[in-house]
Amino acid sequence: MKKEIIFTPNATKPTAPYSQAVKVGNVLYIAGACGDDPKTDQIVGDGDIKIETKYALENIKATVEAAGGKMEDIVKINVFVKDIKMMSDFNEVYKTYFPVDPPARIAMQITDLAGGANLEIDGIAVID
Repeated sequence: MKKEIIFTPNATKPTAPYSQAVKVGNVLYIAGACGDDPKTDQIVGDGDIKIETKYALENIKATVEAAGGKMEDIVKINVFVKDIKMMSDFNEVYKTYFPVDPPARIAMQITDLAGGANLEIDGIAVID
């Protein structure tokens, strides 16, 4: 199968050698997204995990839509956070993006993220 590189200016631009997403057949592999503003490529929210979560999910949404999909097409999400205690605030925002039948998910605490972010989210979508 041929792979298609997905890029949209409506999501954070890659700052290293990776693609925002890669589509193979009807499967979309979404690169990690932090709470960056795609206009400035800077982390937003001054440490507020809720604001970072919203921006990260909006970046993912823009990428999925650029590939012809929608948030409901996401089947797997990986969440990396600096402090696992932030997950209740994260979940408050997350459930507004996946109110019904949310994707499978894992969340893990890690030591550090690029740019001082509090979280990074990646995922997989199946687009019909």
